[in-house]
Amino acid sequence: MAKASEIKNGNILRFNGELLQVEEFLHRTPGNLRAFYQARMRNVKSGKLVEYRFRTDEDVTIARVETNDYQYLYDDGNELVIMDNSTYDQHNVPKALFGNAVRFLKEGMNVIVAFESEEPIMGQIPGSVELEITYTEPAVKGDTSTGALKKATVETGAEINVPLFINIGDKVKVDTASGAYVERVKG
Repeated sequence: MAKASEIKNGNILRFNGELLQVEEFLHRTPGNLRAFYQARMRNVKSGKLVEYRFRTDEDVTIARVETNDYQYLYDDGNELVIMDNSTYDQHNVPKALFGNAVRFLKEGMNVIVAFESEEPIMGQIPGSVELEITYTEPAVKGDTSTGALKKATVETGAEINVPLFINIGDKVKVDTASGAYVERVKG
C-alpha cells in the first residue's frame, strides 16, 4: 500500500477493482479547507475517464506494471501470439488490447505490451507501418484530381483510402491510430 501523495502521472492504480492510469494528478489547497489530490484517470480496459479526489493520507494500490518489447508472431483467433525479444518466451494476449490498430499488425513486427502480474493489460503497436497494397482499382491516365481517394486493401487485409496514383504492389505508410494513408514509400 502507498499513500496518495506518492502517486505520479502515468502510474497505474488498482482502484475499486479496476486498473486506472493516472493522466493528471494535482495537489489542491482550497482556502481554509484541507488539502487534497485531484486525479483524472483513464480505465485501462474500457478507456473511460474517471475523476476522483484523494485525501493526502488515503491508502492507494499502485500496480506493478512491467512494459516490454515483444515480437508479433501470429494471429490465434481472438488472441495474438507474441514473443519476448530477450527470453524468447511466448505469450498469448487478447487482440482487444491493441484496439482498432490491430488490423495493421504484420507478422514479425515489434509491439509493446504491459503486464500487471502476468496479466496483459495494455498493448501498443508502432505509430505508423509500411504495408504493401494487395488490391486497388487501377489508376486511369489523367485521373489526378487533387485530394481524390480510392479504396485499397493492404497485405494485412485491412482496407484504407489512398490517392488515385497508388497501384497494386506499391508500399505505403499508414498511420495505425487513424488508419489514414501517410505517404508512398520509395522501394
